[in-house]
Amino acid sequence: MVKKVAIIGAGISGLASIRNCLEEGLEPTCFEKGEDIGGLWKFSDHVEEGRASIYRKLQEYITMFAKEKNLLKYIQFKTIVSSVNKRPDFQTTGQWDVITEKDGKKESAVFDAVMICSGHHVYANIPKESFPGIKLFKGKCFHSRDYKEPGIFKGKRVLVIGLGNSGCDIASELSHIAEKVIISSRSGSWVMSRVWDEGYPWDMLFITRFETFLKNTLPTVISNWWYMKQMNARFKHENYGLMPLNSTLRKEPVFNDELPACILCGIVTIKPNVKEFTEDSAIFEDGTVFKAIDYVIFATGYSYAYPFLDDSIIKSRDNEVTLFKGIFPPPLEKPTLAVIGLVQSLGAAIPTTDLQSRWAVQVIKGTCPLPSVKDMMNDIDEKMGKKLKLQFLLFPGQDK
Repeated sequence: MVKKVAIIGAGISGLASIRNCLEEGLEPTCFEKGEDIGGLWKFSDHVEEGRASIYRKLQEYITMFAKEKNLLKYIQFKTIVSSVNKRPDFQTTGQWDVITEKDGKKESAVFDAVMICSGHHVYANIPKESFPGIKLFKGKCFHSRDYKEPGIFKGKRVLVIGLGNSGCDIASELSHIAEKVIISSRSGSWVMSRVWDEGYPWDMLFITRFETFLKNTLPTVISNWWYMKQMNARFKHENYGLMPLNSTLRKEPVFNDELPACILCGIVTIKPNVKEFTEDSAIFEDGTVFKAIDYVIFATGYSYAYPFLDDSIIKSRDNEVTLFKGIFPPPLEKPTLAVIGLVQSLGAAIPTTDLQSRWAVQVIKGTCPLPSVKDMMNDIDEKMGKKLKLQFLLFPGQDK
């Protein structure tokens, strides 16, 4: 019978998992490598390796939640999980050997289940090998997670690589203080406003049963036309240099209310991918050159990695982790390992991770069995196949 559950990480996913384990009569032990809860949302004015800092208010809410639910006593702080391995009798027990390290001292414990809540904003992705000449560049380069405040960029010339939420936010903020800001985007992106028709939040209008019904029932051509019409309702992306290469590929949009105005005023410029760097310049694929660059900020996201876990347990394909419903590795003999929070939801992250952990706890307890391995793999293949179909069949010959 499953009883003891190891939870890795005390961010929003970890806290939700602790609470849901307690509500189902399980015994959670959470290991957090930092000295406080919050994970991604723990704001710091200083650069910390392996942590991206966001907003202070969220941290206040998370702290209040943890204290009100009495969750702190289940967390071991400043504790690193070194390894998570199947026990020799895993096929019958589903148990795991978990080795942790604190203050240089290692400890080993046996757990009936493991919930990985370490998120996917830990290992910064800085693809310097994709940019010829970057080693010759004499300006400063760093990842967007190390950006804290705009003051040091006053009067500087800045190149932001990446058109995601971080890249757009940083570029918009720097546009008011830097001499020149350019965003380099490989494939473009849909940029949406947080406020939509009649002043309602966008998600109240877009994430509805009716919208989902239309998407699932209308012919693909009509559905794609309607989708693009909605995306271009605020402004025509093509006119701003933002049009996605795969315009019908429904990837997660960027939310930024300021960027279109910055582009319109000329204080932010959009350019294609960087072809090559020189000592002080960037040459773009359209042949234009951005000279005398002071800073290059890589807003290029994060890489998935679970160094404490054997590579055979969680596999990846086409740069995506193959997990059933984004949570369970299909090949495991016993479904006693779950990944929580490894999802890019089109909506709020906190309720999404809470729902994930609720379901995972039910599966771990055995009250909600998973489908067969074949059915789970078919589900994964179908979802990945839809993305590939949109990406390659609708646009044959176009580079990913």
